[in-house]
Amino acid sequence: MTTDTDNLRIYLVGGAVRDSLLGLTVKDRDWVVVGATPEDMLARGFRQVGADFPVFLHPDTGEEFALARTERKQGRGYHGFAVYSAPDVTLEDDLRRRDLTINAMAQTADGTLIDPFHGQDDLRARRLRHVSPAFAEDPLRILRTARFAARLAPMGFTVSDETQALMAGMVATGEVEHLVPERVWQEIQRALMEARPSVFFDVLAACGALAALLPELAAQPALDAAMGALRRASQSDAPLAVRFAALLAGVGGALAAGRAAALKAPAECQELARLAAHGVEWLTQDRERAGSAPSAEQALAWLDRADAWRRPERFERLLQSLGYALPQALAPTLETLRAAADNARAVSPKPLMAEGYKGPELGKAIRAARLRRIEEHLN
Repeated sequence: MTTDTDNLRIYLVGGAVRDSLLGLTVKDRDWVVVGATPEDMLARGFRQVGADFPVFLHPDTGEEFALARTERKQGRGYHGFAVYSAPDVTLEDDLRRRDLTINAMAQTADGTLIDPFHGQDDLRARRLRHVSPAFAEDPLRILRTARFAARLAPMGFTVSDETQALMAGMVATGEVEHLVPERVWQEIQRALMEARPSVFFDVLAACGALAALLPELAAQPALDAAMGALRRASQSDAPLAVRFAALLAGVGGALAAGRAAALKAPAECQELARLAAHGVEWLTQDRERAGSAPSAEQALAWLDRADAWRRPERFERLLQSLGYALPQALAPTLETLRAAADNARAVSPKPLMAEGYKGPELGKAIRAARLRRIEEHLN
């Protein structure tokens, strides 16, 4: 809701207005306060958070209220901005600094829409269009636009030609190279969980940003394979780590591990991406074994490498990732490996210890018992 007391004007802005107009569930509400100072907010019981610009938490609801502000570019990358916030900053000034017109609308207490940049027209046209040329000052907006395209693709939204051209120009000037890995990963992980995650990467490829951020997927065959795997993973409602692993599974173990580390992805995502990419190499690029089931020794070596014994849940996620990334013809091989792991996992060290095995000899005996169980299953 909006209040207007003591010359304090509060407006609902951004995603809440957009989603309400689209008939979507509003999850979070953001507010802009016009004509106020930090002292005004603190006097009303708000708690200030953030050091870059004045944002306050409501004392009862915990919702964020930001003082109206403008931003002026003064350096490269995401952090190269000077922020100005004062009572003379208007609502339109604040909305003008936003990325897309559909995110630059506001609403008053009585529901009146304030739409100086024709965001409602773009909602009707199912169009993602930048608010102003200032869009080009922040390379993170390329990723945000691609993410909104992925989220709203089921409703028919596409990026406007002029915005696509502007993003291509930003890439050409090298702006995306100044993005910090943490922010890139934040957008990628959110995009991976959107309704149509492949659209995110398609938009990045179309403007040239994919080659700068994920060069392993820049070549069309690699991108096509990755998008197919990602679509299958998203259609199955796979978790984040599985989607990320499926995305990078076809680029090779070393490249997948390097890219996951460069993005500073969480450890779970890095581990699964590395294992999945090595698994694809193992199952498809060994000419002596391609198209045929692995031997018991090969299967055991791979299961050891995947730590299928101590990490059964991760091993299952690995098989899921491979299932999305590999050709359908290899599905029986994955099922064979899953069953072989289950069979070998039943080996218990206790009987072997009762027989007198200990230390390194116990490890050898456990491995030999697992190998026999895998051989029995394969035969």
